[in-house]
Amino acid sequence: MRGDSSAGRTLHSHCRGRGFKSHSLHQVIYQPMKLFFPFFILILNFIPLSLFSEEIKKPIASGTFYPASREELVKMVDKFIEEADVKSEKKDIIGAVVPHAGYIYSGRIAGYTYRAIKDKTFRVVVLIGPSHFEFFDGISVYNIGAFQTPLGNVEIDTEFANKLIKENPKVSFYPRAFRQEHSLEVQFPFLQRALKDFKIVPILIGNSSFENCKILAESLVSVIGNRKDVLIIASTDLSHYHNYEDAVRIDTLTLSEISKLDPKNFFEDLSTENVELCGGGAVLTLMIASRTLGAGDLKILKYANSGDVTGDRLKVVGYASGIITRGIQKGDEQEMLNESQKSRLLYIARYSIENYLKTDSKPQLLETDPKLVENKGAFVTITKHNQLRGCIGSIYPTLPLYRTISDMAIEAATNDPRFPPLILEELDEIDLEISVLSPLEKIDDISKIKVGTHGLLIRKGFYSGLLLPQVAAEYSSTREEFLEHTCYKAGLNKEAWKKGADIYIFSALVFGEKDLKDK
Repeated sequence: MRGDSSAGRTLHSHCRGRGFKSHSLHQVIYQPMKLFFPFFILILNFIPLSLFSEEIKKPIASGTFYPASREELVKMVDKFIEEADVKSEKKDIIGAVVPHAGYIYSGRIAGYTYRAIKDKTFRVVVLIGPSHFEFFDGISVYNIGAFQTPLGNVEIDTEFANKLIKENPKVSFYPRAFRQEHSLEVQFPFLQRALKDFKIVPILIGNSSFENCKILAESLVSVIGNRKDVLIIASTDLSHYHNYEDAVRIDTLTLSEISKLDPKNFFEDLSTENVELCGGGAVLTLMIASRTLGAGDLKILKYANSGDVTGDRLKVVGYASGIITRGIQKGDEQEMLNESQKSRLLYIARYSIENYLKTDSKPQLLETDPKLVENKGAFVTITKHNQLRGCIGSIYPTLPLYRTISDMAIEAATNDPRFPPLILEELDEIDLEISVLSPLEKIDDISKIKVGTHGLLIRKGFYSGLLLPQVAAEYSSTREEFLEHTCYKAGLNKEAWKKGADIYIFSALVFGEKDLKDK
C-alpha cells in the first residue's frame, strides 16, 4: 500500500517542465490573426487585471487554437463530432476527459467525448483545467458573466460557482489565472455545438496537491448533491515531446492508471512521473468526485498523438477522450431493471412497511414480472432528513426479488439494532433506497476490486462484515482503505484481510425514491 504522505505534496509543473512550451507548438494560428499574433501576446501581458473579470470575458484562443470565423468553426467542430465513431451511451455520464490543444491536433480526439454527450440533458458543465501560466496555491472558480466565443456567449452558472466558493477557503475567484489560459476556453465551442440550455462553471487549479484536489472534489460533491444534470470535464493533454513509440508506451500506462479510478495511486504515479499529463490535478479531482457520485467505469473512447496528424514522430504530444459513467459495470444482470420495475420495487418496500406498522403482519404479494420473481439478494436503506434510519439486507439470492425487498424493508424499519423501530407517524419523513446485489464472487487478487463499483464481504471464522458500493465510495479512497473499513465492520483487525480472511466482491444496482422525485 502506498503511503498517505502524498496528501501534502505538490505537482509544481503541470506539464512536467515541458508543457509551458508545448501549447505554443500545438496550437494553430488561423488567418487573419497570423500576422498579428506576436503583438497580441505582447499587448495581452500589459492589459490591466481588472479587464479579466469583466461580465463578458473575451476569448484569447480564438484565431489561434481554433478558428475565429463562426462559419469555419461550426464546420470544423461539427465535422469532428459527426465523424467520431461512438455508440450511444445508455448509462448516465458523470464526467469526461478531453484534450485541449489546437483543434487541428486534438480536435478530432475531443470529438469523441462530445459525440458521447451530444444532445444529453446537462444544465451545468463544470470544467476543470490546469493553470499553465499562473501559479497560485488554490483553486480559482470564475463566477461572473459569460465567456465569449465566435459562436456566442456561454453563460456562467453564478449560483453554482458561488456555492463552490463558499465551501472552502482554498476555493476562490482569482481572475488572473484565466488571463492567458486556453485549456477551458477550447472546450466551449464543442459544448455549444453538442448541448443545449446549459451553463458553465470554469475552474483552474493552481497547485495540484492531493489536498487541494480533494477539497475541490468534495466541494463539487457537496454542491451537486443528488443532481444528475451536472457534467464534470477534466481538460488535459497527455505526454509531451517524446518520440512516437515512447509516447504511446507512456500514454498507454497513463490511460490504464486513469481507468482504475484509484486517486491515491494515481497521484503517486504523477508525483514520481510514472505517468504524464498536464491536467493531472483536473483528472485527479474528477476521479475523487465521480467515485462518490457513483462512478462505474471510465471508458477511453479514443487515443492518438500529434504524430498521427502531422506525420512528425520525433516530438509528439498525446491526446485522449474518455467518459465516466454512473452505476454498475456493464453486463451485470441488475442493469436490466427498467424504470417501471424500479418504481414497483420501491412501492413494494414502502407498502410493506406501512402495512406491517398498521397490522403487525407482512403483506400478501404476488408478482409475475420475470425480473421481479428472480431470486436476488438486496438491501433496503431508510433515511430520515438525509440521516440513516435503518439498513438491513439479504446477501444471498434465496427468495424472489420482490419478496426480498418486502422482507428487508420491514426488517430495516423495525429490527435494525442501531435504531428504535419506525413508527407510523414517521412514514412521510423517510426516503427509501434499494440496492439489488449481483452474486458474490470470491477473489484472491485485490486488484479486481473497484472502489465505487464493488461492494465487499469479508469473512474470517465467525466474523463477517459487508459494505455496499455506495458506502465504500463515500468513506474509502483506495482498495486498502475499503478493505480495512470492511474488516472494522466485521469486528476484525484492520489488516485481517491480509491474514487468511475470505474476500468477496459484488456489484449493486442502487436506486431510490429521491431519484424518482428528481425525474
